Amino acid sequence: MCGLAVMVGLGGRQADAGVLKRMSDSIAHRGPDDSGLYLHQQVGFGFRRLAILDLSPTGHQPMCSEDGEFVIVFNGEIYNYIELREELRAAGHCFRSTSDTEVLLAAYRQWGPECLSRLNGMWAFVIHDRRRGVLFGARDRFGVKPLFVHHGKDAWLLASEAKAILASGLYVRETNWQVAADFLLHGKLDETPATFYAGIEQVPPGCAFEIRLDGTSRQWTYWSLSDIEPEPLPDAEEAIAELLEGAVRLRLRSDVPVGVCLSGGLDSTAIICAMARNRGVRDGGVRDGRQAAPPLLAFCYHDAAFDERAFIADTLSQTGAQLQRISLTPQGMWESLAEVLRFQDEPIVSGAPIAGFHLMKLAASNGVKVVLNGQGSDEVFAGYSSYFHDHWYTLLRSARVARAWHEMRAYAAERRANAGQLFLYQLARLFHHQLRRLRPYRSVARTRRWRRLKEKRWFTPSLIDRLDTNDPGYEEPHLNAVLRRSVERAPLPHYLRLEDRNSMAHGVEARLPFMDYRLVSLAFQVAADRKIQGVWNKALLRRGLRGRIPDSVRDRAEKMGFPTSLHIWLTSVLAEPLRDILTSRAARERGIYNVQEMLSVLQNNHRVEPETALRLFHVAEFELWDSIHRG
Repeated sequence: MCGLAVMVGLGGRQADAGVLKRMSDSIAHRGPDDSGLYLHQQVGFGFRRLAILDLSPTGHQPMCSEDGEFVIVFNGEIYNYIELREELRAAGHCFRSTSDTEVLLAAYRQWGPECLSRLNGMWAFVIHDRRRGVLFGARDRFGVKPLFVHHGKDAWLLASEAKAILASGLYVRETNWQVAADFLLHGKLDETPATFYAGIEQVPPGCAFEIRLDGTSRQWTYWSLSDIEPEPLPDAEEAIAELLEGAVRLRLRSDVPVGVCLSGGLDSTAIICAMARNRGVRDGGVRDGRQAAPPLLAFCYHDAAFDERAFIADTLSQTGAQLQRISLTPQGMWESLAEVLRFQDEPIVSGAPIAGFHLMKLAASNGVKVVLNGQGSDEVFAGYSSYFHDHWYTLLRSARVARAWHEMRAYAAERRANAGQLFLYQLARLFHHQLRRLRPYRSVARTRRWRRLKEKRWFTPSLIDRLDTNDPGYEEPHLNAVLRRSVERAPLPHYLRLEDRNSMAHGVEARLPFMDYRLVSLAFQVAADRKIQGVWNKALLRRGLRGRIPDSVRDRAEKMGFPTSLHIWLTSVLAEPLRDILTSRAARERGIYNVQEMLSVLQNNHRVEPETALRLFHVAEFELWDSIHRG
């Protein structure tokens, strides 16, 4: 896991060592162990290395092939590099190092762009193919590793973080107000390749590209969830559990210590239990039994309002892991916000990422350079409570009314809700979505939403008018379709961004077993009605984990993750610093807020709904973000 910077000069401009040094220095936190530079006419690479596999100088980047025809910069990990290396050796390739970077470079030499289908891992890389006179690059299937691009007048610039492009001296900062409006008005983040910086975009997940030296380029999708069709899989639960076990085992391949982020929930518990079972296995063999394995370290955030200690205790008892715990005061969380935004480059969804930032800091302070985490499980296996509604819709849409009613009754009994009201709501939703298939109805609905935005009076028309007015078309709320959008559009891309920047801020590599493409592919082959059953979300995963994790965790229905009490703090102890930002000169002169309308929410310290508090937080952090990255 590292940080890369790329420059391709245009119009006769040569690659500039000064530009590349500024870019790579700005992301030095991503690679504190080594740095490198490559210049060849108009092509230049800068690199910062975080040494995880092959800690010796032979893992140095930029890495050149023996004949000098290929040069690579690579951020990420190829988890199946050992198996690929053996296959490539059989094909005649020789290796000077034990790094996955050299394996990736050889894979491209052997198979060209088709090498991507053979990789299991997370990656963003660029290869200068001097033989063909092109730069070839790609981002992993789900976008776990970032890659930003700016096509300027004088050069193509690519980098692991947007701040590197800002630091290049070849980009003039300008806010992308359509992205900003989507965030301030609707809370949207990372749903498209566009960023908060006009002219800087992300290479989409699952995409590869070529840039020719004349400045022309092409980009294509090499992998997509849409290519996966449901199949009858009677033993899917056991297969999923075994694939997860294998995904964890692969992600334990490391030459540095590996830890885990732990909550009391299903996902992190499944990971740490699999880690405990597989810690003696490495690279297909068994560690020397005479060497005591270092303790398995687990890192946990604790908020007194969301106490999961009993579940965590059961997990620690089963795994023998040692727990390192942190908590944050309201003031501590608020004071951390500016630092988090500095590393994130763009606004964040809530206060939870601040807790995640400090968890990674805790891991680094304990000498851990690799952390396993559970991102992706909720979106792949249907973990959010909103998915129950999509599940019931899917049942009703396919005329399975009796099952839908039975499951709604079970859910209502568990959550102390009214089953009849749930059923009527789902019928109304079914009717509403049949209307939404009609373009004229969507047009009327869009006009009404526009009017409601202006009636809320928090924002001026000058911001509202920045929103995209195009009809996005009809989107079916069938559960599998919703899960696919969750993985490809929201919320997973944002959570992956948070995970990457939070971990790399402290020189820690985050690995995500639930993002193993084999596991995701299998989950999307399973019929939707097996993913939620009765009161149970993640039904496939729960059944597969029987006997593998504590029953107290497997049988709990509620979900917490790494929650914080930010929405309560914002209208109490943090109301004053929030008010200071809203009344600042910069906020008033921006001309997009009705500040008095916002301030009225904070009057008399009355209770504010979490959604309203979150909207206030978004405004405050947007102002803070702007001041940080404009300065």
